[in-house]
Amino acid sequence: MDGQRVLVTGGGGFIGSNLANALAADNDVVALDDGYLGTEENVDDAVEYVDRSVLEDDLPTDVDVVFHLAALSSYAMHEDDPTHGARINVEGFVNVVEQARDDGCDTVVYASTSSIYGDRTEPSPEDMDVTANSGYEASKLAREAYAEYFHNHYDMSMAGMRFFSVYQGMEEGAEEHKGEYANLIAQFADDIANGRRPVIWGDGSHTRDFTHVDDVVRGLELAADHELTGVYNLGTGKQYSITHLVEQLNEALGADVEPVYEGNPIPEDVFVHDTCADASKMRAATGWEPAISFDEGVELVCAQYE
Repeated sequence: MDGQRVLVTGGGGFIGSNLANALAADNDVVALDDGYLGTEENVDDAVEYVDRSVLEDDLPTDVDVVFHLAALSSYAMHEDDPTHGARINVEGFVNVVEQARDDGCDTVVYASTSSIYGDRTEPSPEDMDVTANSGYEASKLAREAYAEYFHNHYDMSMAGMRFFSVYQGMEEGAEEHKGEYANLIAQFADDIANGRRPVIWGDGSHTRDFTHVDDVVRGLELAADHELTGVYNLGTGKQYSITHLVEQLNEALGADVEPVYEGNPIPEDVFVHDTCADASKMRAATGWEPAISFDEGVELVCAQYE
């Protein structure tokens, strides 16, 4: 990724803006966003910002590489309007890739999800059986199927990155704009730093593979560099409970704020209790390794409040 013209859809959002800003040091970067979960304020002056929807015609797809991160990215967004969720996540994906293909681009890296693995206390490999228990998960599996089609039929490089729990922090990061949809590390750190009691759904025993956004950005760049095809996990391979997360945040912030435990609004047969990545496939293909541990990441997030 040096001297390339790059399109980042969802480029005003959390992961997208971090990626666009990092790439802009050595590349000509266009960040496309419709402003729903992203904002132009998240991108640097070196990035060209385009306020457009992925459903539109005549998008700026005359590029060398497309990073397609635009999506409705939560369970609730899809249950509120399943048709709209499918249009953005599936039709929008096909629309962007098809326009890029017409413009001569043959390298696409796109966002999938680890939610399709369901509950896993063991690391999840990419070749295990997966299911769609929500509209959000169905839309990401549809992306993977269409990516397979674009590769098989048009010989495009199509790399689907299955993200785990990506975080950065509210105070000096792009997650602030996401608000209630931000990662729990960002939300809970902001609560505790400001004397608010973080709200935990359930008993706090559920676990997540928390992956710092800087590591995810490196993984996305490497996927494009190596012109990968297929699906790849981006996660640390370690999982921590939500109760432990609150304890660590309190310690890092020098606080003693007790959480509030509430009933989980997501149905039990849909809620993913545990996640953990097996990133050996990505490691073998590119040499990628997460560089920021959970403890270091918590310190980075909490240092924003000093």
